[in-house]
Amino acid sequence: MKALVTGGAGFIGSHIADRLLERGYHVRVVDSLQPRVHPKGKPAWVKPEIEFIHGDVRDKDVMKRAMEGVEIISHQAAYQDYMPDFSTFLSTNATSTALIMELIVEMKLDVKKVAVASSQAAYGEGRYTCPEHGPFESRGRSLEQLERAEWEVKCPTCGRDSDNLLLEEHMHNPFNAYALSKLFEEMTALRLGRLHGIPATAFRYSITQGPRQSLYNSYSGVNRIFCLRLLHDLPPVIYEDGMQKRDYVHIDDVVAANLLAFDDPRTDGEPFNVGSGRATTVREFAAELTKMMDKDIAPSIPGEFRMGDNRHSVSSIEKLKALGWAPKRTLSDIFADYLAWIQGFGDVGDYFREADKLMREAGAVRAVKPS
Repeated sequence: MKALVTGGAGFIGSHIADRLLERGYHVRVVDSLQPRVHPKGKPAWVKPEIEFIHGDVRDKDVMKRAMEGVEIISHQAAYQDYMPDFSTFLSTNATSTALIMELIVEMKLDVKKVAVASSQAAYGEGRYTCPEHGPFESRGRSLEQLERAEWEVKCPTCGRDSDNLLLEEHMHNPFNAYALSKLFEEMTALRLGRLHGIPATAFRYSITQGPRQSLYNSYSGVNRIFCLRLLHDLPPVIYEDGMQKRDYVHIDDVVAANLLAFDDPRTDGEPFNVGSGRATTVREFAAELTKMMDKDIAPSIPGEFRMGDNRHSVSSIEKLKALGWAPKRTLSDIFADYLAWIQGFGDVGDYFREADKLMREAGAVRAVKPS
């Protein structure tokens, strides 16, 4: 049996590739080794038993070679960044998915499942509820609102602060290039899958954390940034006021969801949230990590915000739990496993400085205006 994992040198893809190897698959990986993620080339964790193809998932010749004879395709390759090259998001994430479906039809492949990596970002600001006027779909926070340090989503009728609702799969409300590309990716896989009889599943990942998360790129997560700063005895830098709620999920739970999709036809044609189902504020995250690292360093909250960030994002995981999946790892497990990995990594430089510099140069990080 042959399986293809795109982005298989990366964080999520490499863990899925390892588990498929354990299941006895011949695993083929396609990865472009994007320099901002893999500045040192192919990482050592790509096992020698894996058939590795260095190439771009948008290249038809590369993908024809990669897809030859495969029965399972795990499409984890993605462009993630805060850079304003909007067309790269769409071509890498959405057009590559269309190419995969195109080649399955063209090559008459007997593919048992295509699982694609969507994102919680597809929800945008999601849905909120006003104590007086009830639920509404947020259109996001304006630049002017953020510059006034008014962080909460406002009711469009009365202007009061509103409470976020859990994100459910029937919803979507993307408003940045990455979010749009991920929604288009999952729609391409699911709808072309239904049309052409190709079993496909889409996973809207919450903030996935754990070992092998890139130390280098600006998008790879708060865990990486906070850990590196604390290891250099610097305070974690928190955007907005730190009360934004997030949903953090361990890489092992994400891999388990993907394995379920390969086995269970009830996942065909459906999107699923993969998260913890638990809200954690950024301040809580920083405090728990600082304590685990035995540091006595208070976070810095400089009155800055990041363009395109959501205020609150917490997913409902009931749909996937109904199929027998449930998260088994906690936030403490995320910290323990990541710290064990990063401390054995060797070269733990202050990579957060370059990532921060690039985001500021691109206008992704901005300061509130004085009142």
